[in-house]
Amino acid sequence: MSTILITGASSGLGAEMARQFAARGHDLALCARRTDRLAELATQITTAHPDRTVSVKALDVTDHDAVFRVFQEFRAELGGLDKVIVNAGLGKGQPLGTGRFDANRETAETNVIGALAQTEAAAQIFRAQDAGHLVMISSISALRGMPGNITTYAATKAAVAHLAEGFRADVHGTPIKVTVLYPGYIVSEMSGTATRTPLMASTEKGVRAMVEAIEKEKASARVPAWPWGPLGFVIKHVPVGLLRRMS
Repeated sequence: MSTILITGASSGLGAEMARQFAARGHDLALCARRTDRLAELATQITTAHPDRTVSVKALDVTDHDAVFRVFQEFRAELGGLDKVIVNAGLGKGQPLGTGRFDANRETAETNVIGALAQTEAAAQIFRAQDAGHLVMISSISALRGMPGNITTYAATKAAVAHLAEGFRADVHGTPIKVTVLYPGYIVSEMSGTATRTPLMASTEKGVRAMVEAIEKEKASARVPAWPWGPLGFVIKHVPVGLLRRMS
């Protein structure tokens, strides 16, 4: 089985990925800002699966030097990293031009520059190992420029998808693999739509689809496949006026 590093692992999708990967027999390197939650998660996992190794470290992905240091510490401690899941991110934002550049900037700095640091750190390790699997958690909103509060968020998630796709082209034909996931509405701390849409998947169901796509090393996947496979097509092609009403 493999050793998997997950950023933003203290809650939501990251924590549930950790639980499901541990149940499938994988060892874990978990990092996030909230170390108390990481410690609780590690205890939960090792209690349920005593044969699993779970290493935890504090990490704020906007501390770029720390990203490189922590990734290398995990690699040294665990004897290598097979997968790195770039999951840490921020979902705050406001419509452009409404005086909330501060919120949009924070999201952009975390989701783009923070993701770039994580991708660079993972890519260095994978190039040195001549093996590895980079997984980028994008969003269904990345398929198109989106209105309202998620304009900046959607743009950042498009950016991280392109980072991953560019790296995939660089390492094509090598043992290094790249997956980009486009989750739809999945219950998490970041999902503000949980109480107002029938399209929302439970955390367990949504993450199970993500984990299965990662295990299969898919190049990209909209998850869960139903309804986000066909709805992704609609999002990309619906007229802009209807898109605004849908959002």
